[in-house]
Amino acid sequence: MKKLLGLGIALITPFNKQGKIDFTSLENLVSYVIDGGVKYLVLLGTTGEACTLQLKEKIDIINCVKNVNNDRLPIVLGIGSNNTKKVIYNLNRINLDSIDAILSVCPYYNKPTQKGIYNHFKKISDNTDKNIIIYNVPHRTGCNINIETINKLIKKKNIIGIKEASGNIIQSYNFIKKKNKKKFIILSGDDNLVLPIILGGGDGIISVIGQAFPKEFSKIILLIKKKLIMLIKYIII
Repeated sequence: MKKLLGLGIALITPFNKQGKIDFTSLENLVSYVIDGGVKYLVLLGTTGEACTLQLKEKIDIINCVKNVNNDRLPIVLGIGSNNTKKVIYNLNRINLDSIDAILSVCPYYNKPTQKGIYNHFKKISDNTDKNIIIYNVPHRTGCNINIETINKLIKKKNIIGIKEASGNIIQSYNFIKKKNKKKFIILSGDDNLVLPIILGGGDGIISVIGQAFPKEFSKIILLIKKKLIMLIKYIII
């Protein structure tokens, strides 16, 4: 698996005045962020308007991004729903060649229990060989994934990380503290928390603002990592 560390970009889906997908602008955006030094692309997440797109539109977006990317960067694809069977259906309908991981959101609106959340992701994991990044964003979904549930899900071989967007820095640090560092990655889902997340031992961020300023945000990530290395050396000395 290609490394999904550092700055990933949650791509928007641009539209024209007729409400159709503006593929020329999407192509230009992908080229722009790649040239800006980002480490991987994330498409069809919340920022990409995934909830309001038809399946054919999603497939056309995937093909467009794949063609422009041309295997230069890893691609993370958003496939999530509050319907477990729908997630599995889409996993089987969409061509996942050149897709390095799936980003799947905690079931929204239904407000499942922690056991329900665990069973949802376990079922998804059992029905694909693709790597899975869990997306925890309770202010949108209505429920939070707690540390005990994550600890159980880490045991699934293809569940490789979490995009943590709870806004709760203490919870984020608890995830970092408990993670299996050999396989599980912690990615900030909040641009404003990238500094404390990475300094606390996180692995990077899936950013929105980074697609407007990829060079600047890439430099910020680099500087944070340098600061972390300096702190570690200071502690050791």
